[in-house]
Amino acid sequence: MSVRVRFAPSPTGPLHIGGVRTALYNYLFAKKMGGTMILRIEDTDQTRFVEGAEEYIQEALAWVGIKIDEGVQQGGAFGPYKQSERKEIYGKYAQQLVEAGKAYYAFDTSEELDELRKTLEEAKVDNISYNAVTRMQMKN
Repeated sequence: MSVRVRFAPSPTGPLHIGGVRTALYNYLFAKKMGGTMILRIEDTDQTRFVEGAEEYIQEALAWVGIKIDEGVQQGGAFGPYKQSERKEIYGKYAQQLVEAGKAYYAFDTSEELDELRKTLEEAKVDNISYNAVTRMQMKN
């Protein structure tokens, strides 16, 4: 059995101890199982992006002895390893889902979705989720 695990921090500042712990658990599991440790950078939140944080994360992981098998620096067969560089890939698969009728475009504004949520809460709906009823109330 081949195991692939990943650690996917956001480059929003220094790597904190909780992130190191998660990376270490994943790394040790991958090594025990003869698997692969992947570092994927979740850089889609550009409002919180901190210049140099990605490099710091990689240096911190190396400093604690976590060896990355696949990632931004190492490359690999399943790249790119930065979320922002995968938009074309995700777009392709999203389009396939739309064409197969398994996904749909939504044109509701944040305010309209908030209003729908409020209406459902007032109706004491326990589990607010997108189902056939809520979907029919949406602009899609």
